[in-house]
Formats: sequence, structure tokens, C-alpha cells
Amino acid sequence: MAKTIWFINDYAGSSHHGMEFRNYYFARELVKQGYEVYIITASYMHLFKKLPQVHKNYTFEKIDGINYLWIKVPKYGESTNKKRVLKWFVFTIKLFFLPLKKMKKPDIVIASPMAPFLALPAYRLAKMFNAKFIYEVKDIWPLSIIELGGFSPSHPLIRLMSYCERFALKKADHIVSSLQNYDGHMKSLGIDRTFTWVNNGIDLEEMKEIEPLSKEIEDKIPKDKFIIGYAGTVGIANALDSLCKASKLLKEYKDIMIVIVGDGQEKENLQKEFSQNENILFIDAIPKKQVHSMLAYFDACYIGLREEALFKYGVSPNKLFDYMYSATPIIYAIDSGENNVVKSGECGVSIDAENPKAIYRAVLDIYNLNKNERREMGNRGRAYVLEHFTYSKLALKISKIWGKNE
Repeated sequence: MAKTIWFINDYAGSSHHGMEFRNYYFARELVKQGYEVYIITASYMHLFKKLPQVHKNYTFEKIDGINYLWIKVPKYGESTNKKRVLKWFVFTIKLFFLPLKKMKKPDIVIASPMAPFLALPAYRLAKMFNAKFIYEVKDIWPLSIIELGGFSPSHPLIRLMSYCERFALKKADHIVSSLQNYDGHMKSLGIDRTFTWVNNGIDLEEMKEIEPLSKEIEDKIPKDKFIIGYAGTVGIANALDSLCKASKLLKEYKDIMIVIVGDGQEKENLQKEFSQNENILFIDAIPKKQVHSMLAYFDACYIGLREEALFKYGVSPNKLFDYMYSATPIIYAIDSGENNVVKSGECGVSIDAENPKAIYRAVLDIYNLNKNERREMGNRGRAYVLEHFTYSKLALKISKIWGKNE
């Protein structure tokens, strides 16, 4: 008999509603393998492009063969809004009162949170049904908001997060993480556990649905320039100020242009400081299905993160795998230690984080290659992502852990 899997994540999106997609991609592949899959998620989060239609506390919806259960939570606006914390707790509390009679009993419960509070009711649900409890880590909370958000480790909210994190890591039947060196973080907590590394990747079905850019956007892109491009969230963590500062060093190269595509809380600040630079162009966010049409105009793709110690445990930005699939050379400005798929795939130039001079040199390294050399570099990235990081292969990897014991 086919097993039933419950993903519990208040930030899980869908093909219709928008980000985030990791649980959706895995669920869709697992449905193909014959599993019955539920995604238990929240009715609101700041990355949704379209809100689900929810009029009561619990609403079921079938999307691409996946059983969605939307839990009604308060709306909170932007990611920095303090009401976001209320949403975490409302979602967690409502997990204790799920309409269980309307759901198939789980064989596997996967808690895949951002803030780890939901690990407690997820564990309870797993024990109630004698199901495997799997804890999935995509971002290290609360460490991420301590280092990136400036919160004190002694703050009551952070201490509660820390308790929930340790609880989940100790109680899980198995741990999954998209961070290659996550065991280093567990050891720093005094927890000696094994885990399965399952990175993010690309969805090949989605690649069949690529749409052309609108004429309005296409007309904005310079056609006679060597373009260093970025497509994604324009946030503080993405270190785009370093890329913009590198534009000043590159101003003598009249045929080099930096194009930043996307929206986010840092965009207005960057535009105020750098929009006068003739070699920088800001373009508003485009639909996900048009991203690869945009990448086709880039001669090199930039990806960066702030210089923070937590990234030594690994990173797995979704845009990186889109860049690799586009067969475009990559400038990788992240201090992630040995966890560097650009270096492993030999598909770009790896440099220190937040270093405009290093970005300048990396741009010229790729600029000075001939077209065949750039094509070969990009093609190596595409071949590497197809070999290791398609969601069909990643789902097979994750499904192999159900029977593991530690």
C-alpha cells in the first residue's frame, strides 16, 4: 500500500500561489512515485504572489495531485513586520487541532519550518500515528536571525526558538538539510547526529513552461553590452551593494553593464545610491516563468551573500541552480567553505564575499574569455546541475531515508 507523507511548513507555496517551492517540488515528484502527499501550510506569507482562497480555519485544496491544507493565519505585510511572529504562533497552535478525520493517516511526518516552533506539534502528530518524524532544515534558525538580524541570544523569543530547535534535532527519526555542512552546526550545539544532505535544485517540468519576456521589459535590456546580471530578491543578505560598488571600478569599460532584476527591501536604497551610475540598470521583478528568458541576455550571473559565519555550514540559493541550468558563467561571492557547487562544477569564478575589488576582477576574468571559453564554462554548470540537482533525482534521494535508523 502506498505510504502517506505530511509536509508541515507554514512557508510552503504552490505553482499557483508562488514561493516557496521546495516542498511543492518534492511533493509533486513523490506523488509520481505513488505516495499520497499532504502539504500543511499557512494561508498567508510575504512571498506569495497570489493568496489562497481561505474562509475558515482549515481549507483543503488539490493542486497538481497534492493535498493542500491551508491553515488560516493573520496577514502581516512585509517580512520585517512584527505581526509575523503572531502568525508563527497561530499556525503552531492550530496544528494541534487539525481536521484529522478528513485526512489520511501519515506514515511519514516531515517538519520543514523556518522558525522551529511547529516542530513540537509535528512531533506529537508523528507519535500519535506511529509515523516517522523527519526534521528538515533549510535555514538555521535562530542562528540566522541572531547573525543577520542582530537579535540577542538571550532574547526570550530566541531562547524559545533554541529550545524548539534542540527538541526537534534530538527527537527526529532522521534529519534532512539543504546545507551540506549542517552537522557542524549540530556539533556546536552538542548534538551528535547524522543527517542526509538534500540540496535545492531545478524542476525540469517547469523548464518546459518558459515564457518570453514582455516587450516592455525586453526593450529595457541593452543589446550591445556585456551584461553582468542578477535576478532574484533584492535584500540586504544578497550583498548587492558590493556588486553596485564594483560598477564604479568598471566604469572605464563602456561595454560592460550591470543589470539587477527583482524587488525587495534593499532596492530603494540601492537605487538612491547607484542609479546615477550609467553602467547599472534596475528592472522590476518578472514572473518566475520568464526568468530563464531574462538569463539568456546575461553574459555572466552574479550571486552573493553577506560575509557571515553561519554560511560556512552551507548555502542552497534557488537562483544558483537556475543560473547553472541557463549555461551562463557565474560569479560566486559567498564564503561557504567547501560547500561550493560553482567550484565543484567548474562553471564560474569564486571570490570572497562583500569584496567589490574581487567582483571587479572576476567580471574581467569572464569578460576576457573568448565566446567559446565562456560557452564551455556555462555548459559545465548546466551539465553539473542536470547530473546532481534535478528534483526528480533529489526526490529519489529523500525517499530512500524512510527506512533508515540511527
